[in-house]
Amino acid sequence: MLEILYEDQWLVVVNKPANTLSVPGRGPDKYDSILTRAEQLFGEAHAIHRLDCATSGLILIAKDLECQKRMYAQFRERHVEKEYRAIIRGELLGQWGEVRKPLRCDWDRRPRQMICTQWGKDSITQWTLLRIEGGHTRVSLKPITGRSHQLRVHMQSLGHPILGDEFYDSVETSDNDRLLLHAYRIEFFHPFTNAWVKFVAPCPF
Repeated sequence: MLEILYEDQWLVVVNKPANTLSVPGRGPDKYDSILTRAEQLFGEAHAIHRLDCATSGLILIAKDLECQKRMYAQFRERHVEKEYRAIIRGELLGQWGEVRKPLRCDWDRRPRQMICTQWGKDSITQWTLLRIEGGHTRVSLKPITGRSHQLRVHMQSLGHPILGDEFYDSVETSDNDRLLLHAYRIEFFHPFTNAWVKFVAPCPF
């Protein structure tokens, strides 16, 4: 089952549930994913980008390889605008800011990532405070780069990990059964019509 927000002859915009794989992993227990569901529905489907399994929200699926190729180019050239919503631990000082800290894989603790000034790849996240809620902070996050776990590690590096993060939040909270991170908005040039398109998936938390 897919929650399809938009579909045309070239691409599909899906609202991914939390704790669902974007693409299949190794083994039969990790076969179910947004991509395999799309393949079953459309016959042909190709991943354009991915979200962490724990993250909910907007994900794009191409119906053919040419669409995938054109969208890959937009991501590579940073023509795609993305915004996430998250609730982070504690009260964040300031109204907005930017985190620029290089990231690489923490090989001894994969799939965790880590900040590394020597070997890491340049990584940039812009944040905006939305409001304080019950001692925590709701924020808008805009990844300028697209590194694995980027938003999660960058928020942890500020001393404000995202609530429900099994990798980067050391405080256990029984009231969070999911990572409070949601891919809220995505905008890009349609790969065939060249129209600037925008999609929003309401935040579920």
